[in-house]
Amino acid sequence: MLALRCSAGQLILDPGAPLPPNSGEALVRITLAGICNTDLEILRGYMDFAGVLGHEFVGIVEYSPSGQLNGRRVVGEINANCAVCATCRAGHPTHCPHRTTLGIAGRDGAHAEYLRLPERNLHIVPDSVPDEAAVFTEPLAAALEIFDRIAIRPTDRVALLGDGKLGLLVAQVLALTGCDLLLLGHHREKLQLAAGRGIATRLLASSGDAPPPASFDVVVECTGHPGGFASARRLVRPRGTLVLKSTFHADLTLNMSQIVVDEITLIGSRCGPFSPALRLLAAGRVDVQPLIDSCFPLKQGVEAYARAAERGTLKVLLRP
Repeated sequence: MLALRCSAGQLILDPGAPLPPNSGEALVRITLAGICNTDLEILRGYMDFAGVLGHEFVGIVEYSPSGQLNGRRVVGEINANCAVCATCRAGHPTHCPHRTTLGIAGRDGAHAEYLRLPERNLHIVPDSVPDEAAVFTEPLAAALEIFDRIAIRPTDRVALLGDGKLGLLVAQVLALTGCDLLLLGHHREKLQLAAGRGIATRLLASSGDAPPPASFDVVVECTGHPGGFASARRLVRPRGTLVLKSTFHADLTLNMSQIVVDEITLIGSRCGPFSPALRLLAAGRVDVQPLIDSCFPLKQGVEAYARAAERGTLKVLLRP
């Protein structure tokens, strides 16, 4: 089985990667997969993962234990939980202490010809949603997770830092609330994509371009860089809320005393709900097509990762 494997920080195209054992899980043939910033961070050492990369995918079920999904086109939630521990029973399966995570922790991922996942993790893709849109289900669900962690009101002043792949998805879902939203970024062409959807943007060409300090009720950090936290912290008002979406291979230096003094609410947000993400894609409420930079065959996966790592690149896709 052809697969892209991470080993000691190196990306290897493995023509004979073994398929994980069945263990009662569904077998999915990958038709399209995406490269995200987390994949790039894993190559830099994030999570100390060794194995097949990738967690954004759409594919065809070739085997499911119940038989009900055989032949269906699906996307999949990336956290495989035990379903029996106290955390799972309390309704928090993405925080199961026994979980494995597709292409991130303890489980081979989607940058391969096939993958295995528990059948309960799979969601059928509506016929109206093409593969090129369905492959965005996982990051779109992550964007929607913000609403599970915090209520965004139409009267809120909201700043979003980061005009990358995730940031542009988050901008679109935040705009659905009617809030007073401003997207801040360093790439004029990316900001123009958001502006075309009616979203207010500001180009941060220099330090003087940033809004005044403490001027937003909610600040969402999607930069993917350690420096993004300091910028986001500067913008949030006292008793405001700072939502953190970035994951990266680095440590942060925080002035926790100032967070205490200003009574800032810090919220982490990662994996989110797939069903509403698929509904948004089916209804055309979120436009992902402009976010696609390029598509490479899986056999050119090393070149695809090199393209994805270039500054300013949006979504790079892999097709087995």
